[in-house]
Amino acid sequence: MSGVPGGEALTALAEAAVGGDEQALRAARESVRRALGDEALVDAAAVVGNFERMVRIADGTGIPLDEPMAMITADMRAELSIDAYGGAERTGEIRGAKRLAGRLLSRVLPTAFKLLARR
Repeated sequence: MSGVPGGEALTALAEAAVGGDEQALRAARESVRRALGDEALVDAAAVVGNFERMVRIADGTGIPLDEPMAMITADMRAELSIDAYGGAERTGEIRGAKRLAGRLLSRVLPTAFKLLARR
């Protein structure tokens, strides 16, 4: 538990917003509405939208990924051909031990963050 009022509902909304499952997103919106009210739902949706906006601006301006993020996302970026985009040239290629470390971290970190969030 995060100790944040409605934290579980807000977390579910954040995860559903990036998950691509419209039914899960509807359920998460309703959960936030029940737990915190309409105004909090609007605020939470605005925060999600703001993060999406910032990511698009960063992508559009070609801001490079920092090395830890580049390490963790190297395989995913290759699989999705994200490195073919023009702005990707500003992020250095991750090879060797760093690529292996990134693979390990990309599998371990989600679970670690979930465990930390429960504390």
